[in-house]
Amino acid sequence: MKKKKWLTTALALTLTTSLLAACGSGNNGGNTAPGDGAGATNKPGETVKLKLWGAVPAEAGPQAVIDNWNKENPDIQVEYIRYVNDDPGNLKLDTALMTGQDADLYINYTLTRLQKRVDAGVALDLSTKTDYDVDAQMGTDAAQWKVNDKYYGIPTKKNMAFIWLNKQMLDDAGLPVPPTDWTWSDLKEYAAKLTKDGVYGLLQHEASFTATIDGTIAGLGVTKEDGTSNFDNDLWKQQFQTLHDMMFVDKSTPPYGEQVTSKMPVDTMFLKGEAAMLSAGEFIFRNANNLKDFPHDFQIAFATIPQVTKDQKDYKYSGGLGDVLSVNAKSKHQDAAWKFAKWYSDGGMLPMASGGRIPSSKSVDNQEAMGLLMKGVEDKYDTESMNNVVFGNFPSFQLSVPQQAIDARKEEYEKYFLNEQDLDTTLANMAKRHQSYIK
Repeated sequence: MKKKKWLTTALALTLTTSLLAACGSGNNGGNTAPGDGAGATNKPGETVKLKLWGAVPAEAGPQAVIDNWNKENPDIQVEYIRYVNDDPGNLKLDTALMTGQDADLYINYTLTRLQKRVDAGVALDLSTKTDYDVDAQMGTDAAQWKVNDKYYGIPTKKNMAFIWLNKQMLDDAGLPVPPTDWTWSDLKEYAAKLTKDGVYGLLQHEASFTATIDGTIAGLGVTKEDGTSNFDNDLWKQQFQTLHDMMFVDKSTPPYGEQVTSKMPVDTMFLKGEAAMLSAGEFIFRNANNLKDFPHDFQIAFATIPQVTKDQKDYKYSGGLGDVLSVNAKSKHQDAAWKFAKWYSDGGMLPMASGGRIPSSKSVDNQEAMGLLMKGVEDKYDTESMNNVVFGNFPSFQLSVPQQAIDARKEEYEKYFLNEQDLDTTLANMAKRHQSYIK
């Protein structure tokens, strides 16, 4: 049943990709074709209605943002639609984008998803807009989100991914907060020492599952010197083997199949004390700061996402900027959507800071954003590690390969972690399938 479910999802994604490509084939890479209603305005006195799609629960900041806008702009009213940032959720969004009726604005969370939408012609080319300078407002890291040297969305927040640590459990085990240059071998030892009855040493959020291999390939390069795929590199092999051992030998992290099929609520488990470490992004702050629904009495410390080896060169960290806000090139109300996008990016999104989404615009006061993030929960965090890691400065990346290659990679490593395929075959298949997309 499991295989059948994945096959169905894969076929659905393939079908949608084909449909999107067909829809986008005639519109010049995201520009709106003449006569399709670009920039259309409503009649005088008529209210423009927009729909914004994002993955953050409405109550964790987006609804406050929307309410602020709607109060100040009675002529342009925005409705927030939440989608889950997984394969089915992105399929739902892509379907809405194709119609041009149900999605005027949307947030992208990975470069590969944005690239796919640019290719499908549903992301507005912002080089056509002369009234907003993305580089000046967001800084040099914004350029990592360019597609074909153009912006098709505005990166709106400071992106962060790290290891969340239950500091009480570390102290009880006599373990210090890890240094910023630690490795997966170090993490494996920590996890083994921290695992006990009812407590995993490590849990990983799906969004962070590939953070280390992505950071590794960002340094190595996605292709070798001869132009062939580098998806079979030795560092990936070592990382996959380490994680597999943690699942099935040390039993310090749950088996992949168990976590996926049970839809394990890893953030909730961490906050309940059922895990000592959690690999996830800043989005967990929205729950960690919500002591009513997620009560906990331990301090949270932070560590970087580990690299594979100490001598690893050019390792990059999952971070930089994120939450790229795009205008649908098929929207009938592009002008109104663009007006909202600029407002949101330059301060309108500030209510999101309480949930960990720190605005990246230079127009936003960082101290005000930090105050919202920490308000009322200052004693729940280890200040030193938070300053070193959460607000530290590390070389970052946005993985730039086709979404199809990412999907194929996932299909192959899933087989390995389900013990359906050995590691060498997994790496060879990932490289072979990636090579087909290179060609």
